[in-house]
Amino acid sequence: MAGEYSEYDYVEAGTIDVKDLEPLDPETKRIMKGEFSTGLKLTVFYYIFILSIPILNWFAGEFMFSRMWGGMTYSWFLTSIVAMAMAFIIAYIHTTLYEKRLQNNQGDSSQSKTADERRVM
Repeated sequence: MAGEYSEYDYVEAGTIDVKDLEPLDPETKRIMKGEFSTGLKLTVFYYIFILSIPILNWFAGEFMFSRMWGGMTYSWFLTSIVAMAMAFIIAYIHTTLYEKRLQNNQGDSSQSKTADERRVM
């Protein structure tokens, strides 16, 4: 099996310079701006939460290191359970907003196509 492995020669494929790419069409550009905006907001929200945990550990150490279910501390609970739940919720929000954005843009593009077809007739 190891004898069957051969390296690929990627030089043949060449490279593309970013300057040579065509600009995005308006629909894709609008979708990407929305995606960037959503991702940035959700990222900032998540980082604020994650960075607040060490601050809470420093200033509210008695509470954060007190025990709860089965000896788990509040600090550990926030770091593991709540952070994982937040990651799933953030992914759900991001996906839902992306799908809505795609539907809105598909609706807009189909309406503009029908308007263009009417002009031709």
